[in-house]
Amino acid sequence: MQASVLFSGGKDSSLAAIMLEPFFDVGLVTCTFSLLPVADHARETADELGFAHRVVCLERSILEDAYEMIIKDGFPKNAIDHIHRSAVEHIASEKKDIFIADGIRRDDRVPLIDRSQSRSIEDRFGVHYICPLQGFGRAAVNKLVKEHLIIKEGPSEKIIKSDYEAELRELIRQRNGPDLVGKLFPSHIQSHVVERKREYYQ
Repeated sequence: MQASVLFSGGKDSSLAAIMLEPFFDVGLVTCTFSLLPVADHARETADELGFAHRVVCLERSILEDAYEMIIKDGFPKNAIDHIHRSAVEHIASEKKDIFIADGIRRDDRVPLIDRSQSRSIEDRFGVHYICPLQGFGRAAVNKLVKEHLIIKEGPSEKIIKSDYEAELRELIRQRNGPDLVGKLFPSHIQSHVVERKREYYQ
């Protein structure tokens, strides 16, 4: 069976792919608006993890809608949720009877797809949407990551990451300047996966 894992190059989506590996033919999918070379970073990480990887270019209108949301709201949650849901729907529209997964954890607030939204996606597109980390809290995920992955962590504005936030930040920077980016996005720690701990995969 095929599983397409939405992939940012961070620890959560990487761990989700590894957890699915015994049961599925896993392929990593990075969605981009071609505003930044985020796909290049994701491809390098996918190669290190040993998974097939592809890039999907989403319609620019999705990013524009997200931009309008964050400017109106003054915070990124709804904008990021909108991009993530749109990415899942785009992958779902490509092929029926596949599994689509992401790295959302139990205690994540952003991005998030609620039950009614996930059921709607499954019903409309004939796919299966799963969250391998949904039962895991942050501490449990960090323990698993420590066992299986080598990562680099740092402030979100400095860590190379192939996620939606990076391109949304860039669009705001281009149109409104870096000061607004700092006001709209709270400072938080991001991760970028460097490689697997190979002793587990010999």
